[in-house]
Amino acid sequence: MVSNSTSSISKPSSLRWKILRRALLHPRSSNSENQSEICLNQISRKTRIGFNLIPCNSVNTDDLVEENSDCERSSFRDDCFCYTLPVPNGPKLFIHKRVEDCVDLNDFQACNRYGIDNTGLVCQWPSEDVLAYYCLLHVDMFRSKRVIELGSGYGLAGLVIATVTDPLEVVISDGNPQVVDYIQRNIDANRVAFCGTNVTSMMLHWDHYEVPSISGTFDIVIASDCTFFKEFHKGLVQTIRCLLKEEGPSEAILFSPKRGDSLDKFLVEVKDSGLHFTVTEMYDNEIWRRHQIFINGDNSWPNYDKDHCYPLFIRIAR
Repeated sequence: MVSNSTSSISKPSSLRWKILRRALLHPRSSNSENQSEICLNQISRKTRIGFNLIPCNSVNTDDLVEENSDCERSSFRDDCFCYTLPVPNGPKLFIHKRVEDCVDLNDFQACNRYGIDNTGLVCQWPSEDVLAYYCLLHVDMFRSKRVIELGSGYGLAGLVIATVTDPLEVVISDGNPQVVDYIQRNIDANRVAFCGTNVTSMMLHWDHYEVPSISGTFDIVIASDCTFFKEFHKGLVQTIRCLLKEEGPSEAILFSPKRGDSLDKFLVEVKDSGLHFTVTEMYDNEIWRRHQIFINGDNSWPNYDKDHCYPLFIRIAR
């Protein structure tokens, strides 16, 4: 016989259905909103600061425009954040993002039209923070190299590479045209920090991976948290294979949580394509230290779970 205390514990899937049911039955009920908020707090793994590896703070874009003519004033749907890179002389990057929880019908229309997801507009995912931090620690890896970021979201990692590693070229890509608009705004806002490096945005769909103008031209492909949706695995692997140079050393660097069997299935696709890979769990002492803090219940990251939140380090080569 199951005790009342045990049976009263709801599974995350049950809590999600409760939120949906209340939204459909009582869309304007404040009580329903309060109950949904309680449910969300129990199941959400969303975090505002993630591993907090690169300090950032919100900025007033009106002040920013006065200092930098390439910057645009944000609309009511946008926020702007200043990232201070933890390297000598502390260069700053200004990143325009969508205000959290601000979506409209156009977002979903774009997803349906292009067969893409909307995750790039939701927030900046923690794996992107980890990827950007890793790039800061391995500057020599990118020097004089051609680099492309896939599924970039707001493009933090690509912008970090362009700012501090002296690469030959950086392309920051995404499959969502709205996200690419943000990427271009962020490139324009930080162009003075690139010291002449050619930095461009690109809309790139993984099911249209053969792009003659860029195929086989990149030394390094980077991506973060791009392996969650299994239906995109094959396209992502073929895109990586297509973009990497065939002559000379080239590799893809990915950071991604396991997320059940999603990462494992992606790696099966990698192997079946003839590419080689390695997976490293402990790749940086500071990131591992913060991971241990979250595992032990730090309140700054509610419901932290290693399987869904801690990014593994994947290297892929021919």
